[in-house]
Amino acid sequence: MNAKLHSELLAQIKQLDSISTAPAILMPLLDMLRLPSEKIGIEKVVELISYDGSIAAQCLRLANSPLFGRRPTETVRSAVMALGLERIRSILFGLCVHRVIPKDKWVIEPDAFWRHSLGCAFVTQRMARTIEYPEPEKAYLAGLLHDLGLLVNSVLYTEGFRECVRRAAEQHLPLDVIEEQVLGFTHCDTGQMLCEHWGLSKELANAAGGHHDVSLLRDAGPLACFVRLSDLLCRVSFLGYGYDEIIAVDLAGDVAWQILVASYPALETVDLVRFTLDIDGAMDQIVATVDSIFGSKKVAAAVTT
Repeated sequence: MNAKLHSELLAQIKQLDSISTAPAILMPLLDMLRLPSEKIGIEKVVELISYDGSIAAQCLRLANSPLFGRRPTETVRSAVMALGLERIRSILFGLCVHRVIPKDKWVIEPDAFWRHSLGCAFVTQRMARTIEYPEPEKAYLAGLLHDLGLLVNSVLYTEGFRECVRRAAEQHLPLDVIEEQVLGFTHCDTGQMLCEHWGLSKELANAAGGHHDVSLLRDAGPLACFVRLSDLLCRVSFLGYGYDEIIAVDLAGDVAWQILVASYPALETVDLVRFTLDIDGAMDQIVATVDSIFGSKKVAAAVTT
């Protein structure tokens, strides 16, 4: 991307702060997203949720759903305990950002967006734990936040982005390929800029910016590699963008996997078939969790090998 386009995009992204009045808990939540789970106090989470009645009600509803609730949950604190910090952070972030985006600006179906983002968070974290990556929480957040650029493009370039989604669906192509053709940039570019504007870590910003462009992966770091692989796995497992894609998935041959093997030599002894089956085995639980929050709308990518 040339410097002029980068400057223009960044100026537009900075205007996002005034597009809509965000829930009062969004900025404190962004601060909380920068911390590892062990440094987040339960009482602080309860306090944040209690600031917003509708968000508190949503958390209580989810905590009392059959998937999570073992006993009736009547307080915000008990809801936080029932759902767990990881899930609470996902729910809060999703609800807050969902409310920041005007309804008429959503191009991709909102439920499809959040199902894909949350699905990637779960898969990315599971992959990180499988190879004993030291910060699985950060991997989880990288998966959750990797597609923020889709929201930026929806809000700032609504009609152009709508054309991108239309063409991608008609041609069954990855969305970033069409974005580059129509807009001259992709959601990876705008997602990285938004992460940087919000002050999120360099690793999280790089994961948002590099998860589709294999030429950037070596410098982007392991989180971008995790996100690339989890993104592919989700898109062929009913957690895509809401339209049929034809994509090739070859885990062993993917650049992201090769970079991870080079960084973590122990991966050379990993049984790749069992590794993939482990992820596939977790997918039913992941899909059930996502469906419990955002509903069930299953559209899978077609796989080529």
